[in-house]
Amino acid sequence: MAFFWGSSPSPPHKLYFLAHIIGLQPRADQSKSHTTSDAAPGGGQTRTEVIDSAVMKLQAVKGTSDILPEDQARWHDVYRTANEVLTRAGVRELSTPVFEHSEVFTRSVGDSADLVVQKEMYTFSDQGERSLTLRPEFTAGVVRAFIEHGMQMRPTPVKLWSRGPVFRAEKPQRGRYRQFHQINCEIFGLDTPLVDAEAIALLYRLLQGCGLTGMVVKLGSIGDPDDRKAYNAYLREVLAPRADQLSETSQERLRLNPLRLFDSKDPNDQALLEGLKRPLDMLGDNAKAHFGAVQGYLRDWQIPFEIDASIVRGLDYYRRTAFEVHHGSIGAQSALCGGGRYDGLVEQLGGPAVPGIGWAFGVERVLDAMREDGVASGAIARPLLFLVPMDEAAVDEVAAKALQLRETYHIEHAYVRRNPGKGLRDADRANAVFAGLRGEKERAERSYQLKHLASGEQTMVPEDELMTFLRRYV
Repeated sequence: MAFFWGSSPSPPHKLYFLAHIIGLQPRADQSKSHTTSDAAPGGGQTRTEVIDSAVMKLQAVKGTSDILPEDQARWHDVYRTANEVLTRAGVRELSTPVFEHSEVFTRSVGDSADLVVQKEMYTFSDQGERSLTLRPEFTAGVVRAFIEHGMQMRPTPVKLWSRGPVFRAEKPQRGRYRQFHQINCEIFGLDTPLVDAEAIALLYRLLQGCGLTGMVVKLGSIGDPDDRKAYNAYLREVLAPRADQLSETSQERLRLNPLRLFDSKDPNDQALLEGLKRPLDMLGDNAKAHFGAVQGYLRDWQIPFEIDASIVRGLDYYRRTAFEVHHGSIGAQSALCGGGRYDGLVEQLGGPAVPGIGWAFGVERVLDAMREDGVASGAIARPLLFLVPMDEAAVDEVAAKALQLRETYHIEHAYVRRNPGKGLRDADRANAVFAGLRGEKERAERSYQLKHLASGEQTMVPEDELMTFLRRYV
């Protein structure tokens, strides 16, 4: 956001009002001893001093962060690995809007989901009074696109992956932000255990490709709709006598959808659930066979996993396979990602009865695990040559030469005349391989004086041979 002021200073009360409406506060370390005759009511800082302090306070919104140039290499490593692993498996990239009609999310997650109950979605009205929501997850938007564009007519299975920011109004903590980034994968069209196993294997191989080790897939199943119905009835029966001991949110979940009790983060709720049967203990024959087949594929493919009966998916459209990948180095919140089968979702959002399975992981959380594992990131891009103009005539000459060489190489240059010492220092700060000096002498000889910054070796190179010379160092 930029503000453009006129040539005359704005009245202090206007600046103070602006600071107030955008929610700025003075810095805590701002000295209050600098006052003027135009003191604010009650003494202390003047209003102009308040806005000066407030402007200095401008920073990223809580729960968000900037990705600085020096951090970009790690992000590109993850995205490049995702693209390579998924593309090789025929998964095609899909980009959806950052916001959707709110109904896309409310119809998919239901009224008792945390996103709704805990008011974790960023929802707003546009100029047409339409309710819109910043996406809190990818799946609903991907399913909407699948339906809208008739993707069920494409060869089965339809495999899609997406990446980008998602938004949740929750308390920031390690690995949990209000704006974070996900890589998401969905496979539509088949309900066979082979597809479930492939989805898990793709996720595991992708994380391996990022350099992570020591991961474990935790595998569970919530069964078919009849199994789920029977399990919800079991929970209501067992917990009814102790319902008043549950948190207020969990009491509502017990009434609407008991399986969602396992999403509760309340310690007392979790204590009441301890020792109860899990969905895995009440699977029907078909779901058991499906679950066994998924395990068989993972064993054959040497994907390490362990059965975890505590893994559930509370949303109504989930069924059968549920899974997470855990990595112990990132603390108590060790789950890097999760996923599951959701055969009822496409139909729930108004499409045909098409089965699906998917997963997503938070890029920030994976990067956190990579740092803990000591995974080296890709090299930060560095210029092969940094051109230094040593007189005014050389300023335009090096700019033109850089433009020519950039068709092949990473080239940077100084934009004003520099003496040799400052020019070499600029080249070193840019982490260039070579510095190329150009002045009166070099112009007369139609050449550049190149200095290899690591060894100090200097070479006079004719200007029309620069391309050939640099090729040796690529």
